[in-house]
Amino acid sequence: YRVFAAISLALTACQPDETISGYVDPAAKYGLVEMGGKPLGAPASIRFPTEGAITGRGPCNSFSASQTVPIPWFRISPIRSTRTACADLKQEAAFFNYLSRMTLIEVSGSG
Repeated sequence: YRVFAAISLALTACQPDETISGYVDPAAKYGLVEMGGKPLGAPASIRFPTEGAITGRGPCNSFSASQTVPIPWFRISPIRSTRTACADLKQEAAFFNYLSRMTLIEVSGSG
């Protein structure tokens, strides 16, 4: 059984990254333009630096989460964020709420 487990782990490690991070530039930072069809009114960004990792900045705080389902699906772990207060906390709460409810993601354009 130990040999099988070692082979299984080795094969898993060789699989390509099928999450969104496998399809985008890990150094790219994506800015939020609108949310729910309306401008957010405050800056927000997201990055996919390594397989399954999400980092970014809401209007007030930095955040991180994990995402391990294959593209085009999108499901993140609970968002971990810093806790700095600012005038845009309402927009940030809405941004985190939308992000945590997302189920699909798409990569388009050449960046």
